[in-house]
Amino acid sequence: MRSRPIALLAFLAAFVALVLLHAPLLRLPYYWDEAGYYIPAALDFYHAGLLIPQGTLPVGHTPLVMIYLGLVWRLFGFSPLVTRSAMILVAAATVASLYALGRRVASREVAAWSAVLLAVSPLFFAQSSLVHLDLAAGLFTTLALLTLLQRRLGMFALTASMAVLCKETAVVLLPVAWLVYWRRKSVHPSVSTQKSWLALTTPLLPLFAWAAYYHHVTGYWTGNREYLAYNLYSTLVPGRIFWGLLRRLYEIFIAGFNWLLALGAVLGVCWQRRQLGKSQKLSSGTQEQLQHEFFLLAGGLTALYLGLLSVVGGAILPRYLLPVVPLLILVAVIFLWRLPRRVARLVCLLVVGCFVCAWFVNPPYPFPFEDNLAYADFVRLHQQAAKFLEAQRGQPRVLTAWPASDELTRPFLGYVHMPLRVVAVESFAARDFHDVAPNSFDLLYVYSREWEPRNNWVMRFSWWRRAQERYFDYQPQIPEEMLAARYRLRLLQRFERRGQWAGIYARR
Repeated sequence: MRSRPIALLAFLAAFVALVLLHAPLLRLPYYWDEAGYYIPAALDFYHAGLLIPQGTLPVGHTPLVMIYLGLVWRLFGFSPLVTRSAMILVAAATVASLYALGRRVASREVAAWSAVLLAVSPLFFAQSSLVHLDLAAGLFTTLALLTLLQRRLGMFALTASMAVLCKETAVVLLPVAWLVYWRRKSVHPSVSTQKSWLALTTPLLPLFAWAAYYHHVTGYWTGNREYLAYNLYSTLVPGRIFWGLLRRLYEIFIAGFNWLLALGAVLGVCWQRRQLGKSQKLSSGTQEQLQHEFFLLAGGLTALYLGLLSVVGGAILPRYLLPVVPLLILVAVIFLWRLPRRVARLVCLLVVGCFVCAWFVNPPYPFPFEDNLAYADFVRLHQQAAKFLEAQRGQPRVLTAWPASDELTRPFLGYVHMPLRVVAVESFAARDFHDVAPNSFDLLYVYSREWEPRNNWVMRFSWWRRAQERYFDYQPQIPEEMLAARYRLRLLQRFERRGQWAGIYARR
């Protein structure tokens, strides 16, 4: 029972710390996929109780996060401050859940360091205040593993069901849980088969119910025609699966200074083997057995997520791996703690410092802005550009690409007070301007949609560039000077912020 007050204290400490660290970001308007799907979908539930949105194209995601936000807005009002605080609450609960899981399988210090490292890891920290599904799926996945290790099958059924209702891909938790159950059954034949199977299959029921309801309303079991073409049919290519797996492995084990934590874990394993060679064998106590079971769960779940996300999903976004990030951090710290204690603490301190630096330092190759605080620079640039465009007289037609096209036409996103007249293109690739006539717009609003550093060493390798173009539809952004020359435009205003930029051009 003592663990409950400690877990509550960890939750409160994590919430206060994350709120203070995110204080400058809490009132930022909504960013990218937030603006394109999640906020409009949550608003449809908030205003009309709709589980399947009508204000945006439905994509089949299970609705629990949108329901949660709708209820929070009902209590506290609709604003970015309320929304981002609500998501930080989920992030803090994830940190506290990882601490509780760490206490179950390891020492108090290992649990504490794991919680701290998760809280400051650049991907998790950036996602802590953003409205995406993966953070909430990570919370309930962590809780599901904790309850499974505690042999609380009823709570496992509940938390696993919540994970699936946050994001449908969390269903991959169930095969791993079944594997652990069969292993436990072979060791302890007295385990109740009927009760265990009921708990392990219950999370399928809400998923089947949602799929049936979604099919009844939309005619699709999930997604829509365009969504399925992009996220499934176009991805079932062996070459793409291979490159997708490589990118996923890089994201989870190397990117954002993850390599430093992974290296520490490897050194811990090597050190332990060396020491065991000089002394007695490992003990087989209860905690070691729990650790072994946890490693099986974490390893199996990570393998299934890596396999699934290499086969499906048009966008290679690191946030999709958030459900397993807490588990991998705990595994790494457990292995790291097999080094001498002083060395392990120094490595953890070094990793914390590098993680914090990675909030602000962008890599020398393209990456999603949402992987660190670059997303905040993107939003602030677009705030400046939207304010400038809103001040123009005569209601000019603005040619731009999504997500700016939504930012300028949907005031509830927080960029403009009234909708502007927008002519939208899909992106700023050269192919998107083939059918754009010079007289179809008055102003051009162009901006950096992707991080393209001048010293982009990755794209200098022709084989890598060809793979990205072939399998991931990589298209470099057309230089703004070419657009200005083609449409005879003059620069009205330019905004820059930490390597990102936005330019507004007018016809001469």
